[in-house]
Amino acid sequence: MPDTPLDPEQALAQGRAVLDAEIDALARLRDRLNDSFAQAVQMVLDCAGKVVVSGVGKSGMAARKIAATLSSTGTPAVFLHAGEALHGDLGMVCSQDVLILVSHSGESDEIVRLLPSIEAIGPAVIALTGAPESRIAQAANLVLDCGVEREADQLNLAPTASAIAAQALGDALAVVVAARKQLTPERFALSHPGGALGRRLTVKVEHLMHAGNDQPLARPDAPMRDVVVEMTGKALGAVNIVDAQGKLVGIITDGDLRRALQRHDNVLALRAGDLMTKNPIRVAAGTMAIDALHLMEDRPSQIMVLPVVDDQGRAVGILRVHDIVKAGL
Repeated sequence: MPDTPLDPEQALAQGRAVLDAEIDALARLRDRLNDSFAQAVQMVLDCAGKVVVSGVGKSGMAARKIAATLSSTGTPAVFLHAGEALHGDLGMVCSQDVLILVSHSGESDEIVRLLPSIEAIGPAVIALTGAPESRIAQAANLVLDCGVEREADQLNLAPTASAIAAQALGDALAVVVAARKQLTPERFALSHPGGALGRRLTVKVEHLMHAGNDQPLARPDAPMRDVVVEMTGKALGAVNIVDAQGKLVGIITDGDLRRALQRHDNVLALRAGDLMTKNPIRVAAGTMAIDALHLMEDRPSQIMVLPVVDDQGRAVGILRVHDIVKAGL
């Protein structure tokens, strides 16, 4: 540990210098982007198999991120650790694949040792390297130059700016490919089911609603005693009121019951049809849950429960705000 205390101003200046060096590396990379990049995009678009991204060390970490970005934006891709490839994992590569080799020096020993086998297997090869004349570059079908003038550390040794440049170039490749494939939010969500966006674009009302025997139901001529028993037993705060064909004609909520107790001396003497809200706000099965939430919230008085109906207007479930919030939407 150094004997002198940390100088905050010096630390800030050094930190900014690192960021400036990496920003400069990316700016230079952007300015020298050429037709080789467009060819790489076309190569990935034409790929009949998968994209395999391989590297080792810090370049391997960049390769792993590139594979992840490709996969998440609609292009099947996997990461192949170059060291493990020497001991059997190269078997995941086939002739229909596109193989992206990431090596700043272009001479990474693990990748160089793979080159004869890669040639025998026959995938299309893209080299992401800072050394266009290297052995890895010479073995590739296409070279993307992601070299940097210097690294961001004071010794010009640690893979910093070079790793950022390789990762950024891979991100650019993945994003442009996705744009050409016309990636939609819905397709993006399919590969991100655990994220908030994925849930918003894939979770429908039928995934969250209470249906079947869990759906509280009553007929308009049902005594209020039966309605109260149904509401209490299902514990959802409302009962869908349906006709003989199962079509929704109204709803009674626990709020309706409380207000009825203030207006009527004997609520239990009434029928469901006397208290129900006729033709209530409803949502169709197949509606995205997030849209149902907006429908419930965008009212002068927020709706806490929402009937769900099929295309014939039959009540098929009941959805609560609580159900949607619990789902993380």
